[in-house]
Parts: sequence; structure tokens; C-alpha cells
Amino acid sequence: MLIKKSITVFTTNYYPEDSAIGLYTTQLVTYLSNHNHEIKVVTGFPNYPFWKIFPNYQNNPQYYTETINGIEILRYKQYIPNAVTFFGRILMMLSLTYGVLINSFKIKKSDITICIVPYTFLLLPAAIFSWRKSSKLLVHVQDFEFDLAFESGIAKSNLLFKIVRKPVFLFEKFLLKKAHAISTISNNMMDVGYKKTGKKIYYFPNWISESNINSNDFQQHVYIDKSKFSLLYSGNVGEKQDWQTLLAIAKMITPKDNIEIVLVGSGAYIEALKKQIAPFTFIKIFDPVPYSDLNNLLCSANMHFLFQKTEVLDTVMPSKLLGMMASEKPSIVTGNINSEVKTIFDKSNCGIYLGSNDATVIYNEILKLKSNNALQSEMGRSARQYVLQHFSEGKVLSKYYDEVISLI
Repeated sequence: MLIKKSITVFTTNYYPEDSAIGLYTTQLVTYLSNHNHEIKVVTGFPNYPFWKIFPNYQNNPQYYTETINGIEILRYKQYIPNAVTFFGRILMMLSLTYGVLINSFKIKKSDITICIVPYTFLLLPAAIFSWRKSSKLLVHVQDFEFDLAFESGIAKSNLLFKIVRKPVFLFEKFLLKKAHAISTISNNMMDVGYKKTGKKIYYFPNWISESNINSNDFQQHVYIDKSKFSLLYSGNVGEKQDWQTLLAIAKMITPKDNIEIVLVGSGAYIEALKKQIAPFTFIKIFDPVPYSDLNNLLCSANMHFLFQKTEVLDTVMPSKLLGMMASEKPSIVTGNINSEVKTIFDKSNCGIYLGSNDATVIYNEILKLKSNNALQSEMGRSARQYVLQHFSEGKVLSKYYDEVISLI
């Protein structure tokens, strides 16, 4: 049994944010707290996925401390850009880094410091804090954000980014090498981490709760028309996805196909996408649902889809994939043919994975699966079985605790 430790968690997102990094960080902190450790969280104000500070936090002071479920949370009201641009993201990261650094001086003791990255800049206050408190620094990488920005085109055409690219990656390497242990969410990202640092990288994938996403216990969601064959995308609507492929497929769909496409999410690309899908009456778009309603949504669809840019090779492992698989429904996904997601599809038989965004091929694959109910059921069962075997919440958190936390 690990002796009670004081643990400080630096993170961009936390409860009441209940999706993506906010959800996973909250569940990790809850797990550590349940093991009788004293936890403090240093973070910003909740804003994801709407890119607006949540209404019930807007009138709080710039520096705000609250306690939720026994966890003390030190928050800073970071800058949130009106338009999610490359420079807007940079300003938000710098703002959050500053506020987190100031708040960290309010913490008197910490045996272990955990920094959750997608924002590389957050490593700076975490490393300074770890050094000041003689605390062991654990870094968990959810995104290699600069790799992703360059590969996906978010910053690829930006002249300033090209100029600062080398020093930025040297800065990232310097901070990562300060960590006593580094973990990340996929095998390919482990390889990236090792190339950056030469250090051992621990495998700590995202996870799914088999009770929270359960196809045997759901109610048909009002967003999904049961009389149609429904294709669902639920998640962040941003630059990582290939929305032009969706639009090309939409042009091929006819009334006799009896297909509806449901998009549930928010993000940097949402307003542009709303304008582009306006001519297609069978495409419906809704705001994100709370986590408590996610099970009903995911399990109500006939099929999930995720169209990724094929030039991006697993600098990020889509967390939404786990919910899609746990819902016991097949998925159609596009992406890099050498990606880890492709490997998972090959092993699990959970759906269709394509290495190109050829709209005609994708459309025909959708129609084939639509016409084969037995194959839909088979793929759905295989998907849930695989994800619970390899990515269940209890197994993943227990392994991380035993192999990383307990050894520090």
C-alpha cells in the first residue's frame, strides 16, 4: 500500500468540463483521491468545448479557489479568444501558463507533481514547481500539440511558426527531460516521446467506463431518428478532422438511401461547418450533450464515423473512438494507413478503416454495411468486447497506479 502522498495536478481542463481531457483528468484525480492521497488541482476556468467560460464561473474573480468532492482546485481566469485562430491559441496558452504559475506559489507541499499535456507551455510552471518543492514530476502527454499543428496544417502555412519551429521543439525537449516519468496514450506516441527525450515512455491510454457506456441500458436519444439509418459524429469539431470528405459524401446521398447524419459537438470549425452543411437537410447538428447523456446518444446511432486527415500519423489517439466502440455499434474511420487506430480496427473487427478519404469508396462502404444487419451486429459486439478487454477504466488506472505512481 502506497503511503499517503500530497499530489499536485497541473492541467488545462478539469471538472465541470466532462469531455476529453477534462473528463479523463477528473477521473484520474478521483481515483488517486480514493486511494487516500491529498490532491490539489491547478487549472484554468472551465470553457471546453464551447471556448467560452462556463456561465456560472464568469463572475468569479480572476484567481478562484474551490473545493469539489474533497479536491482543492486553484483556478485562473485565462484569456479565451473570440475566434479560435493559431495566435488566439498561443495567447490562451500563455495566459493559462502565467495564471497557473502564480497559483502554484500558494501550495505549500507536494510529493508528486503531475502535468497533463496537451499545452506544452504548461510544463514550464509544473517543472518550476516540482524543482521548488523537491517533488517528483510525472508528465502525461495527451497531445503532442506542436507535432499535430505542423502535420495537420493548423500552423503549417504560418511563417512565424516555421521560424520558431526549431527552438519550440528544443524547448519542449528540455522540459520533457525534466520529468521523472513520462506517459502517453498510444504506442506511436510513445515512439515520438522516446525520439524527443531518449527516456522510457509509459503506456497510459485513455479509458472507458463499461457502466457509463452500456448498450444494454439506454434510451433512444431525441437527436437520432430511429426510422433512418443514422451516422453519428460526437466530439470536437476542429481542424483535426476532414470535413470536406463529409461534404463530398453528402452530395452522393439520395432520399432513397434513408440516411441521416448527426453531428453533436462544438469547436473551432463549427461555424464554418454549419454554413457548409446548410444545403443538406438530412444533416443535423447539435450542441454537445452532458456526459450523463452520452450513453443514450452513442447507443442510439446505427453507425459512427470519424474522418481524419490521412497525413497525420497518431500524434493523437482519438479518445472518442473508445466511446464509439463501447456503444456496441460499428464505425467507419479514415486516417493514416500506418496509424495505431488502423491496428486496433484490424485486431478488433470493430468496423471499417480506410487509408484514404475517397468519398465514393466511403459512401459505398456505408451502403454495404447498411444493407447487412448481421454484419453490423457482429462488428458492434466485437468492438465492445475489444474495448472493454483493453481499455476499461479499472484496468487502465490500476496499471498506471501500480507501474508509475507507486514507484515514485
